[in-house]
Amino acid sequence: MFKLFLKLEWKAFLRSASFGTNLALKILMAFGAIYLIMVFLLIGIGGFYMLQDMKIDPLITVNKYLIYYFVMDLTVRLLLQKIPVMNIRPLLVLPINRNTIVNFSLGKTMLSFFNLIHLFYFVPFTIILLMEGYDVLSVLTWFISILSLIYINNFLNVVLNNKDSLLIVFLTIMGALGVSQYYGLLDITNYTSLFFDGMFATLWVFLIPMLTVIALYLRTFIYLKKNLYLDAGLASKGNTAKTENFTWLNQFGTLGTFLKNDIKLIKRNKRSKTTVFMSFLFLFYGLLFFTRSIEVYDNPVMKMFGGIFVSGGFLFTFGQFVPSWDSSYYQLMMTQNISYRDYLNSKWWLIVIATVITTVLASFYLYFGWEAYMMIIVGAVYNIGVNSYLVLLGGAYIKTPVDLSSSKGAFGDKKAFNVKTMLISLPKIFLPIMLYGFGYFLISPMAGLALVAITGILGFALRNSVFGLIEKIYKIEKYKTLDAYKQKN
Repeated sequence: MFKLFLKLEWKAFLRSASFGTNLALKILMAFGAIYLIMVFLLIGIGGFYMLQDMKIDPLITVNKYLIYYFVMDLTVRLLLQKIPVMNIRPLLVLPINRNTIVNFSLGKTMLSFFNLIHLFYFVPFTIILLMEGYDVLSVLTWFISILSLIYINNFLNVVLNNKDSLLIVFLTIMGALGVSQYYGLLDITNYTSLFFDGMFATLWVFLIPMLTVIALYLRTFIYLKKNLYLDAGLASKGNTAKTENFTWLNQFGTLGTFLKNDIKLIKRNKRSKTTVFMSFLFLFYGLLFFTRSIEVYDNPVMKMFGGIFVSGGFLFTFGQFVPSWDSSYYQLMMTQNISYRDYLNSKWWLIVIATVITTVLASFYLYFGWEAYMMIIVGAVYNIGVNSYLVLLGGAYIKTPVDLSSSKGAFGDKKAFNVKTMLISLPKIFLPIMLYGFGYFLISPMAGLALVAITGILGFALRNSVFGLIEKIYKIEKYKTLDAYKQKN
C-alpha cells in the first residue's frame, strides 16, 4: 500500500499544472539544501577540533548550548515545516485502512529535510568522538538521545501545528533566555546542560527522550486518525458572519472596493493574519545588522540587505501570494467586468501603504544613527519603485492556490510562510545590494544610497509602462492560472 501511495504522490507532482514552476523551484531548493548540508558537515567535522584548540571540551560545550539548538529548531519547524498533506478525500471512500494512511503521512514527516539536515552535523561529530577515544557505549546512547530529540521536535510540530500563538511564545522564550544569559541575569544552560550531559554520562538517561518520542508518535497518530473523517478534521467549519463596510474607502472607487476586500481577507483568515504578523517580525530583522553584534553582518553591503528587508516585510510575505490569496474565487472574478489594471493597482497600493507604515515604525533605528535609518528609507523607496512590481510580476507565474476556507486540522495544513516563494524573492535583493556596493566602493557611501534611491524613483516614474507590461503577462497566463487554481492537491 505504501508503494501505491508513493506512486500517487509522484503522479500528483508530474501532472500538476504548476509542474514546470515547482520543478524549477525544487532544483533551486536543492542547491540551497546542498549548501546547508556542506555547512553542517563543515561544522560537524571542524567544530570539534576548533573547540579543542580553544582548550575546552567539545562535547561539554555542545551539550551546554543544545537547549538553544533545539528550541530554535522547533521554532523554525513551526514557521516553515509543513505537516503531511495528501489528497485524503478520495482515499476515504476506498477500502484502505486508515492506520495505513496515517502511518504513511507520518513516515513522510520523518524523512523530511528538517530532520535529515541535523544528521550531517551530529553523525560526523559522533564519529569524531569515537575516533578521539570517548567511551563507545556512552557516545552511542548520546547519539540515540539526540536523534530522539530531533524527532520529538518533528512530532511536536504536527501536534502544535495550528497553535499560531506558540510561534510568538517560542520566539519570546528564545529571545528572553538569550538576553538574560548575555547580561548575566540567568544562564539557563547551567540547568539544561545537566540533562544533556546526563545523556552521555548516565546510560539510562537516553530512555527519557526515546520513550518520549515513542509516546509523541502515538499521540500524533491518534490526533491525525481522529481527524481523518469528512465530518471531523476535514470538514469546513462555519463561523458567525460579521459585516464590515469600510465605507470611507468608497471615495476611491474601484480601488477602494479591492482594498476593502483585501482588508477583510487579512482580518478574517488565520493564514493571512499570520502572514501579516510575520511581516511585522521583519521589522526587527535589522537589529542583526545595525547593532554590530554579529561581525559578519557589520559591513555596508549587508546593512543595505537589512534595510531592504526591514521595510519590505509585508512585500516579501503577503505580496508573494498575489494573486493566490484570491484563488478560491479567482474564476468568479474573471467572469466579472474587472480590469486587470484595477486589480493589480489595488494590490500595489496595499503593498505601498504597508511599506510606508513599516518605514515609519522602523524610526526607532535612529537610535543606531541616521545612517542606519537612511538605509531603511532608501530600501523602502527601492521596494516601492522596483520590488513591488517584481512581486506582482512573479505572481503571474507562481500558480499555487491558497485555500482559505479549508480546515486547518490534520492533512489540511498550509504554512503561511513558504520557502519556495521566498526563494523567488531573493533575486529582488541582489540588485539593490549591487547598486549600493557599486556606488559605495567607487565613489562614496552617499553615492551608493543615491544610486539605490534613484533606481526606486525611476521605477515609480515608469509605473504606467511597467503596469502595462505586467497586465499583458497576466492576460497571457490567465487560463493557465485558472487551471492551476482548480487543483486542490
